[in-house]
Amino acid sequence: MARWLTRDDLGAAAGSATGLLLVSPDVSSVFPLSPADRTAAAGLTGAALREAGVGERDRVVVALAEPAGALWTSAAADVAGAAACVGPRGRMRLHHALSALKATTLVATPTGAMDFLARLHLEFLLDPLDLGLRNIVLTGEIAAKRTLGHLAGEFGATVTEVLASPFSGGALAWRGSEEEPLRPLADGVLGLAALAKDGPPDGDGLAELVVTPTAHSTLGDAVLRIGLVARVTDAEGVPAPAHTAGEHVLVRGVWLALPRIDKALSRIDGVAGWELAISRQGTLDTAALTVTFARRSLVGNPMWKARIEQAVRALTPVSIAVEIAQEVSETPAPGTVNDLRGHHLGRDRALIT
Repeated sequence: MARWLTRDDLGAAAGSATGLLLVSPDVSSVFPLSPADRTAAAGLTGAALREAGVGERDRVVVALAEPAGALWTSAAADVAGAAACVGPRGRMRLHHALSALKATTLVATPTGAMDFLARLHLEFLLDPLDLGLRNIVLTGEIAAKRTLGHLAGEFGATVTEVLASPFSGGALAWRGSEEEPLRPLADGVLGLAALAKDGPPDGDGLAELVVTPTAHSTLGDAVLRIGLVARVTDAEGVPAPAHTAGEHVLVRGVWLALPRIDKALSRIDGVAGWELAISRQGTLDTAALTVTFARRSLVGNPMWKARIEQAVRALTPVSIAVEIAQEVSETPAPGTVNDLRGHHLGRDRALIT
């Protein structure tokens, strides 16, 4: 019988996992890779780059965070003439790297690429076409509508979207336009599951994408829920995800563990509840945590707010603004997510319809 695992299950096995351990920033998931597993992951990622049009005459710059950055760079070095990882931060630095390395291909998150484009126009007053990019590969996030077409027109490049494993960062499937379904890079590596039970989806409707790493050295019989949700239709292929579900929410390419917010705030006296609001008003995601206190005396207390800010900073590299609700509540309430992007459907998969 197949084992159905979530990100938390992978995190719980951290102390016994062996090999190269790919960990999320908050160590809520730990994905082990043996030498053979690393070769397979790099092979699929290289195949995605080839499908995107990358060849031996190309020069690739990877602007992704770890652990995905190193994997994509290694795979690109096997496919292209040169590959370098510069990380996701610093738009001027990215522009300098693309120019100095004479890059023809950029690998980035959708919001990272859009923010880079906006800064080229508004801050640097540079023409994106002058970079000479031939290919842009987007991965790691849910792209906003028309992102692929907009980037293609602005940079004069072929833009490809790649679905990567949230655990390893390695490529699983790809598509060349928003109208296309995902094309898995290997048979059986990607599937769909019902949200509320361990099994296939029941007809059309919402379904969670799952990874089935049949060739993995230690997880071969497992089905991994990845938290990304798509709407199943009659069309062939795997639908691209437009939502997330469960106890982790995707913010700026990083999966944020909601139970860790619960645990951190439960240690602070007087916290009655919280709401995490996420929006994408410009090119990047922004997050704000509004905390409700149980006592009026804490509302204007700067020390209590500072304690919450320090606790949140210890959880994730994503910047989260802390706000204090002016009303108080004597009754504790569970933490909630208000995703103004429309991505996160809820913490409890069983309640999502």
